[in-house]
Amino acid sequence: MSRYQAPLRDIRFALFDVIDAEALYARLGFAGAQRDVMDAVLDEAARFTENVLAPINAIGDEIGCAFDKDSGAVTSPPGFVHAYEQFVEGGWNGLVAPEQFGGQGLPESFGVALKEMIDAANLAWGNYPLLSHGATEALKHHGEAWQQEAFLRPIVSGRWTGTMCLTEAHCGTDLGLLKTRATPNAADGSFAISGTKIFITAGEHDLTENIVHLVLARLPDAPAGTKGISLFIVPKFKVGRDGAMGERNAVRCGSIEHKMGIHGSSTCVMHFDGAQGWLIGQPNKGLMAMFTMMNTARLAVGIQGLGLADRAYQNALAYARDRLQMRSLSGAKFPDKPADPIIVHPDVRRMLLTCKSLIEGGRLLSYHAATLVDVLDHTSDAEEKKRADELLGFLTPIVKACLTEWGVECTYHALQCFGGHGYIAEHGMEQLARDARITTLYEGTTGIQALDLLGRKIMQLQGAGLQHFLGMIQAFCAEQSGNAALAEFVGPLALIAQEWQALTMEVGKRAMANADEVGAASVDYLFYSGYVALAYWWARAVAAADASSPTDLKTAKRETARFYFARILPRTLAHAASIRSGAAPLLTLDAALFDS
Repeated sequence: MSRYQAPLRDIRFALFDVIDAEALYARLGFAGAQRDVMDAVLDEAARFTENVLAPINAIGDEIGCAFDKDSGAVTSPPGFVHAYEQFVEGGWNGLVAPEQFGGQGLPESFGVALKEMIDAANLAWGNYPLLSHGATEALKHHGEAWQQEAFLRPIVSGRWTGTMCLTEAHCGTDLGLLKTRATPNAADGSFAISGTKIFITAGEHDLTENIVHLVLARLPDAPAGTKGISLFIVPKFKVGRDGAMGERNAVRCGSIEHKMGIHGSSTCVMHFDGAQGWLIGQPNKGLMAMFTMMNTARLAVGIQGLGLADRAYQNALAYARDRLQMRSLSGAKFPDKPADPIIVHPDVRRMLLTCKSLIEGGRLLSYHAATLVDVLDHTSDAEEKKRADELLGFLTPIVKACLTEWGVECTYHALQCFGGHGYIAEHGMEQLARDARITTLYEGTTGIQALDLLGRKIMQLQGAGLQHFLGMIQAFCAEQSGNAALAEFVGPLALIAQEWQALTMEVGKRAMANADEVGAASVDYLFYSGYVALAYWWARAVAAADASSPTDLKTAKRETARFYFARILPRTLAHAASIRSGAAPLLTLDAALFDS
């Protein structure tokens, strides 16, 4: 069984030493976000995730969820309900929710640290409160006052959970094809929702008394395509305008999926048969509210990749220090032992350092992106809000896609460190590798994130977010230009930032002549962007460590950054070459010849 210890030292280093979140929170008016309070919360979060969630992770994988086809009820794995009760009792569910709705009002970016610990400890369990967070955001930004009182308060308190019901069997990414219908009920202003949704995470379970489904559907007079989509609140048990819970609604789980991983998370087929629902937001404007949920969820799924990678790395590192196998090729490093531990071997170190550099750099990248949510929600400066919105939009697909793809890479590297012992269930590594795979798929595949980045954030929006990020790099490089201790990082960073901008312009020019160039370049462009972004954060990390950290941390950060710049950043060369090869190598072969 794999074990987990919350990486509190690096979480604190990321939040307080590199990002300087404490000063940001003070500027944005988070009165409760004092350092002593946050340190205490982090300590308690570590205890909860290590002692309550981590021990039931393997149980959830082995036993999974049970479905009763007669009643449509879903039973979660042993220990999940009790863990959720402790979660609610500890006030964790409302940590970052607004105080006006019963939450504690702490910053969103601070809550990301809790989320990372939850996902590392027990990803499947963590999906239940994750979906509630998305529903909270949608109701907070788009719900009417009575809806916030009737639905948002019980979700924030943990009495109810939420879902996102978007996907249908014939329509995944292309939501313009959805068929679920909403018919007005003249008597009370509600709607009758009919249709079937698939892949609904936490669509049915036994953790709470009610489940609030946020459902995309079409009104009778809706225009075709995505311009005719509305969003509705459809609870498992009916809820009136006074917030009182009534009889069972006409929504039922038809089955649960049998999956590669996250067995403890119920993935449901949901049938809506004239279920009572309430319109949230404006008619035919459901995509706006949906993207509020979706963008929040995309950042959250990126954190899932980070958490799984970190847990896998922790176990691989412990194993590499203990497992004796052969002697170092340059001579015995532990002559008193019958063999050297495998951590002395260069290839094992390659895998471990790859994990370490992607995890610690990815933590900075994702935590910074989350601070932009705080700025967006709390600044009174219109120009700062606009900048945060553009930069967050640019970083969201990078965080979601890169951190999840790196999560898969790191869990497989960690498994490989165990050799054959990683492939069997005993050490828990194969579960982490299986669980990680879904993160690259749900809330928009890697390909979809890449199209969003290059097609929308770069081409349609003229790269506003990219220019902000390049400005951050340029400002940092200028600030550190006289720092000899950082020269080995600042010089290459400044150079590759210039190449990033030039490569972007090349792609843009080709896309003007042939739109397929966007799809052909998008995934490589996304990874190129992710690796450059991490180079910036690694340079920042070394600077922060040099400023105030103990010697061991200074040394570790500098040497890991050197590994990253020498061994990982050159991946951009291959991505740039692929981008410059254009669309022709992908599109020349006739579809009929793929099996020839």
